Amino acid sequence: MSAPTRISLRVLLRPRREDLRAVGRLAVPVAVVQIGLMAMGVADTVMVGWVSPEDLAGVALGNLYFFIVAIFGMGLLMALDPLVAQAMGAGDTEAVARALQRGLLLALVLGALASALLLPAHGLFVLARQPPEVIPLAAGYAWWTIPGTLPFYAFVVLRQALQGMSRVRPILWTILIANGLNIFLNWVLIWGNLGAPRLGAVGSAMGTSIARWALFLLLLGMSWSLLRRYMLPLRSRILAREPLTRMIRLGAPVGLQFQFEYGAFAAIGLLAGWIGTHAMAAHQIALNLASVTFMVPMGISAAAAVRVGQAVGQGEPDGARRAAGASIVLGMAFMLVAGAVFVLFPELLGGLYTKDPGVLAMVVLLIPIAGFFQVMDGLQAVSVGVLRGIGDTQGPMWINIAGFWGMGIPLALLFAFGLGWGTVGLWWGVAIGLSGVAVLLLFRVKNRLGRVLSRIIVDP
Repeated sequence: MSAPTRISLRVLLRPRREDLRAVGRLAVPVAVVQIGLMAMGVADTVMVGWVSPEDLAGVALGNLYFFIVAIFGMGLLMALDPLVAQAMGAGDTEAVARALQRGLLLALVLGALASALLLPAHGLFVLARQPPEVIPLAAGYAWWTIPGTLPFYAFVVLRQALQGMSRVRPILWTILIANGLNIFLNWVLIWGNLGAPRLGAVGSAMGTSIARWALFLLLLGMSWSLLRRYMLPLRSRILAREPLTRMIRLGAPVGLQFQFEYGAFAAIGLLAGWIGTHAMAAHQIALNLASVTFMVPMGISAAAAVRVGQAVGQGEPDGARRAAGASIVLGMAFMLVAGAVFVLFPELLGGLYTKDPGVLAMVVLLIPIAGFFQVMDGLQAVSVGVLRGIGDTQGPMWINIAGFWGMGIPLALLFAFGLGWGTVGLWWGVAIGLSGVAVLLLFRVKNRLGRVLSRIIVDP
């Protein structure tokens, strides 16, 4: 346990060079992993985008629905970040094993629940008043993601555990191989090569499900020599109600935070669908581009959770604070560069996805807005990782709800429909809400790092 101390934003945002290097050594491979995961979605979007605007919109809507259903579970499983990282810092291998085994148990339950929730996709799209020509494609996409839901969650468990151990090489190789497989399957199933039928958006979902099984099985195989001691034998207390409940309580706020944040962008996607197919396709392209760059601060965020968590487990609060400051600076620096690229080259970036004049004209208006909020997006992502590393998950959840749903969505509705700005108004509303979230999270990091930092233990 450490004594409380006062820190200023100026000190927090001026890390030492060695702290930047330490975070960077872990953040770079983790960020590459995040980009690799995102690259699968980018490949799907780009390859489907050359089929038709309807297929592109179908992938956008189907993928949106999949993540609405699945993202809470992803966040819940990120309870592994502080549990594994802090246990590794403390040298508690039994705590690592119990956390990993409980994570796989939760993945099994979450996979079954998410699969059931994906079944009514068609009817929900009708109720959501989405374009009639897009609904069958989007529903087919959602249904064909069901076979890949369980391995998706299982992969998340293995990835979070390995990152908490600072072992990311197996994840890197897995991502590289799975991306190659995904592109090959897209070429076969979207376009109907090698004798396969031309399936468009639905073929993309089939390939994605196969690639998700490959992700899980490859990562399990490549990391088995490391994970075997934690996965076998089964620990007797993994089903104990009290520690399992504590783990869920730690991860559930992260899941809800992800749900509300992604839900805000999902709501914007649905509202764009009210405006028209071109608006939804343009929204998907701009969001996809923003999501690609966002993977870097997400990687830095994961590295921050690990470095901060390990320092807390080792009883080194000053090390946790230095790791936090270095992570925030690295995330903001990258997003400054990314934002400048978005503002300067919107036509070039949009042209990578589509040649449809109507879609491209709208994309060129949205990409600079994405560039505007890049820095704030990076700041909020890394701040969340820092807070997760010390076990603070409830505060970021409430800040997220207030910023996105108390400010961002109401402003988006006002700008888009009240003032008649259309899709541009939707994006400006969310950008303002996101900026509010980022500022509040930065001050929470400052305040929480000034308090006593102690390890989280779920088993009594």
